[in-house]
Amino acid sequence: MDLTSARWRKSTKSGGNGGNCVEVADNLSGVVGVRDSKDPTGPALMFGPVPWKAFVAHAKKY
Repeated sequence: MDLTSARWRKSTKSGGNGGNCVEVADNLSGVVGVRDSKDPTGPALMFGPVPWKAFVAHAKKY
């Protein structure tokens, strides 16, 4: 998948100290990308919009 147009963002809960963070790109057509902020050229996981929304809703409970 071509990720050159991905707009990656970190959670507002991420600190500025370079800790363990993930970045999300939700501007892609039909998928949501997730990657390690410390390795931006490394692999990215891809999720469909429905499973991603379910994950986020579940994560917000904790």
